Order: sequence, then C-alpha cells, then structure tokens
Amino acid sequence: MNTNQFGKKGWAPDRIGDLCGKTFVITGTTSGTGFEAAKILLSKGAKVVMLNRNQNKAEDTIKTLKQELGNQIDVLAIKMDLAEQASVKKAAEEVLKIIPQIDALICNAAIAQVPKQTLTTDGWESQMGTNYYGNFTLQALLFPLIEKSKGRIVTVGSLGYDMGIKTIKFDDLNWDKDYTPNNAYSQSKLAQIMTIYELQDRLNKAGKSDVKAYACHPGSSRTNLINTSGSFMMKSIFNLMKLSPLTQSAEKGAYPQLMCATESNLDQSGFYGPTGRNNWTGPVGEHKLEPHAKDKVIAKKLWELSEKETDIKWNI
Repeated sequence: MNTNQFGKKGWAPDRIGDLCGKTFVITGTTSGTGFEAAKILLSKGAKVVMLNRNQNKAEDTIKTLKQELGNQIDVLAIKMDLAEQASVKKAAEEVLKIIPQIDALICNAAIAQVPKQTLTTDGWESQMGTNYYGNFTLQALLFPLIEKSKGRIVTVGSLGYDMGIKTIKFDDLNWDKDYTPNNAYSQSKLAQIMTIYELQDRLNKAGKSDVKAYACHPGSSRTNLINTSGSFMMKSIFNLMKLSPLTQSAEKGAYPQLMCATESNLDQSGFYGPTGRNNWTGPVGEHKLEPHAKDKVIAKKLWELSEKETDIKWNI
C-alpha cells in the first residue's frame, strides 16, 4: 500500500462518532490494546462487555475505567478462559442471555511465545488452543446474534503469521516434534487470520452480506503479551524493545481493531495495522498481506478440521 486511504496520519479514533446504543464484546481487556480499545469505545458512549479469564482483574479494570470516564459508563465483565472450551461455551451462553445485540465482537486476547510445549485441557497445543480454537468457538456461538445485529467479527492477528513455517502443520498440530515457541505462536496467528478470510467467502456464498469480518494486527505495541506467557529471555528482549522507537503505545496498538469494528465501508479483503517501517508502527491503514494467509485449500481444510475438533458447527 503506497497511499493510506485515511491520509498521511492514518486512521484515528476521532473518526468514531456517537456509539450510544451500540454494543461491543471484547476479549482480553484488563491491560494493553484490549483495555485501550474498551476505554475508547466507552468514551464514545458504547456498551462494552469484557471477556477475561481473571475476573478479579476484570472488576478492577471496571473500577479504573469508571474513575477515568465516570460512573455512567455501561460496562460489564464475564469470566472466560479461551484455553478451555467449556469456559468459552459458558461465557457465550451468558453473553447471549444478557445482551440483545452485538455490533462487533473483537477477538483481542492471546498468549504468545510459550517456552515449552503445553497442552490445554482439551488436548491442544496451548497457543493453538487459546488463540485459534478458543476464538473459533466463541465466534461460532455468538454468530447468530452478530448476524441478527448486522454486526462484525474482528480478529486481532499478528505479524507473527509471517514469521514461522507459513502454513498449517496438519500432520502435527500440537508440535509433538520440533516444538518451538515462535513456530507454534506463528501457526496459531496464521490460523486466526486465514479463518477470517474463509469466513468472508462462506458468508458471501450464503448471501449473508450484512455480517462483516476483518483481520488486523496491533504492530509492535508496548503491552504485557510477552510478559504473560513468554520465556525469561523473550521477556527481557521485548522489555528492551519497549524502550526503543521500534514500538508504539498500547493505545495506538488498539487503533486497527477499533477501525475494523467501527469504520464504515471498510474493505473486508484488506489486512489492517500500522503502515510504517516493517508495519511495526506508523499511520494505521491497509497494508500487504502475504499470499500464504489466503491459501484457499489450506483455509478450507483448517475450517473443516476446526468444526470437527471443537464439535462446533457454524450456522451460516
């Protein structure tokens, strides 16, 4: 992308209008880009439903948001651990009971660079189980209400999709052989992104143009992602990077997901994030997505496998 459609400064939250009457569901809001996204949406008058694995931190986050924005904000927290399918299903059921619409589901939460192979309670490699299967199930279960609301699904991916084996390792999804933190993480983020474009195609074939699906990434943002799950070495490296101009604030890292959740007439085929050097920082807009992320044969196979693995069938 040589020209940013939003001008030299790129997309910014001042493009968001009044969101009163709108409802956004966001995962991973107790810190980082998720917290900043929730804060900005609430400041525009939206209702925000936060899905987090640590309910105590979520309640503290609500207190912080009310201190900063006022007690009038409409925000609530539901406990959900993406690493556990039972937890995802329970949270989705609760969401469907308490809110009548979803204008956008923002899948922001993730884990990264897990040092040693770890399996979820459902038997999947932890990064694939959390970042991919957890979100696949959540999106599928909330899809009927999103469709009814003519809403959006926003997947927050990562440039990591292009930093590993650049495909899906169907013969060893759990990395029982040759596990590395980066390859496992990369595969999980590639799977997330691929599935958004596969979802777009399935919606188009079904004639369901009212639901929009977007993929974006936060660039290199100063968040706690690596500190949450990475090795001591990775934590040390990234904490040093935070001091350099190669990173940006968590607030700016939230801009791509906010744009995908709110911007009118945004091209679904695009991939959105910072457009500066290496797409780590800079003005937010559309930029190049490498071809392997839209490999139709792999994406179709992954979708069919995911429905089988999760025992969840999308109602498209």
